[in-house]
Amino acid sequence: MAELTKELSQVAPQTSETQNHETQNPKAGTPTVIVDDLHIVYKVYGSAGDAEKGNAASALMRILRRQGRPQMKEVHAVKGVSFVAHHGDAIGIIGRNGSGKSTLLRAIAGLLPPHKGAVYTNGQPSLLGVNAALMKELTGERNIILGCYAMGMTPSEVREKYDEIVDFSGIGDFVQFPMSTYSSGMGARLRFAISSAKTHDVLLIDEALATGDRDFKKKSQQRIKQMRDAAGTVFLVAHNLDVIEETCNRVIWLHKGKIRMEGDPQEVLEAYNKA
Repeated sequence: MAELTKELSQVAPQTSETQNHETQNPKAGTPTVIVDDLHIVYKVYGSAGDAEKGNAASALMRILRRQGRPQMKEVHAVKGVSFVAHHGDAIGIIGRNGSGKSTLLRAIAGLLPPHKGAVYTNGQPSLLGVNAALMKELTGERNIILGCYAMGMTPSEVREKYDEIVDFSGIGDFVQFPMSTYSSGMGARLRFAISSAKTHDVLLIDEALATGDRDFKKKSQQRIKQMRDAAGTVFLVAHNLDVIEETCNRVIWLHKGKIRMEGDPQEVLEAYNKA
């Protein structure tokens, strides 16, 4: 493990921005996440072309005909991924659909067990939308309170952050309405506002910046930079490559479950766009 940490630490580019983080906070630059030869395998019914076999109507017909269940198929979503993340890192994860981006985030968060290899974390990883799980039947106000409690905040901290969360999310008077009345974009903005109200050791964000107008995206990017300044580690999955380039100091390019390239955002994104 010591050799892995030493080897992979050398891959991370020491940009002037990263060096500034190290100067501002003594924790900056220390390892927070070590992914060691990680393999994630999960099972699904049938094949991609047999998706209809899993619906309720087809299942009923099979029962009536005394047919068995559809066969299970293994999907090898992440294949031997290794890297080290540090305090102060904002790491963008890019790749085509089905490349394993979201699966990797869920594995780092501890939601998917490794089939092989391991994930080591210093601190508690928080996957956006898990710690701040929103309940549609409750109002935005109640969701803010419960979401903050779920992240371990005290009542006084919730009161202190409440107005800031509402203002940041931009939902306005809708905070008094049930979540069922919100658009998907409003829900995503509130979820991000709740999750980012607390400084996390490791924050995992999956497509949270894909919704909202230009002003919200700008605020979100600034919030991520503030979290990096607080010596947190941020992982960001986004199809908008401009957001990745403006927000992250490192980029990991996944292709069919493997790391195809990792390093400086401009270099990796240029190679990705040419592929």
